[in-house]
Amino acid sequence: MIVVVGSFRIPPSMVDVVQGPMEAMIAASRAEEGCIEYNYAIDVLDKGLVRVSETWRDRDALETHFRTAHIAEWRAQFSALAISERDLFAYETLDEGFHI
Repeated sequence: MIVVVGSFRIPPSMVDVVQGPMEAMIAASRAEEGCIEYNYAIDVLDKGLVRVSETWRDRDALETHFRTAHIAEWRAQFSALAISERDLFAYETLDEGFHI
C-alpha cells in the first residue's frame, strides 16, 4: 500500500474558488481503480493551507493516477488557482496499519 501525505498553499481569499476544482479532483481520484482514500482538507487554523492524504493499493495504481486526464487538468489549473508550496511525500507501507 502507498500512503501520500503533504500539503499545498492557496491564498485564503481563493478557498471558495478552489473548492469546485478540488471536489472534481477528489471525486475522479476516488473513482480510480486502486484508490483506497483521497482527501483534501483546509487547515482549521491556517485557511490557506490544504492538507493532502491519499492511500493507494500499490505503486502501479499511483503511477496510473499520475497519467489520468483529471490530474493533468488539475495541474494545469495550479497557476490560475494560485496553488503554491506543494509538498507531498509517498510512503510504501507493509500493512494496512491499525486504529489508535
